[in-house]
Amino acid sequence: MSIGEMLAATVPMARTLNLEFQETAPDKAVVALPDQSEYHNHVGGPHAGAMFTLGESASGAIVLAAFGAQLSRAVPLAVSAEIAYKKLAMGPVTATATLGRPASDVIAELDAGQRPEFPVTVEIRRADGAVTGEMTVLWTLRPNDPS
Repeated sequence: MSIGEMLAATVPMARTLNLEFQETAPDKAVVALPDQSEYHNHVGGPHAGAMFTLGESASGAIVLAAFGAQLSRAVPLAVSAEIAYKKLAMGPVTATATLGRPASDVIAELDAGQRPEFPVTVEIRRADGAVTGEMTVLWTLRPNDPS
């Protein structure tokens, strides 16, 4: 099962919004939100909450792609998130997530017994390529309790 298939199967909100996990790799995750009138806002574009969920889902996809091998010893958790809505989003939108720190640095901190934090940046674009939103999600890898 791919990361996208796993997220679609285990995260009800991803299923509700019909998110499409187009690419899930350790260096980039791309997730699309189809144009769906039931999730439109008052001006006919995707609701801000749907766009937030899209961006957060893309950030989670890259975290699983980059740190999936660490899941036996740590749980990835979102610590905080910030989003800026830049332009009117109309039609389908796509979120592209990238890690803000090298995965090797994060894993080295985990190896040293720390609880690493790292940002994931996300750009949300319309079909014409215009950036409609920018998001940063701060993640941590919480070490599992050894007891």
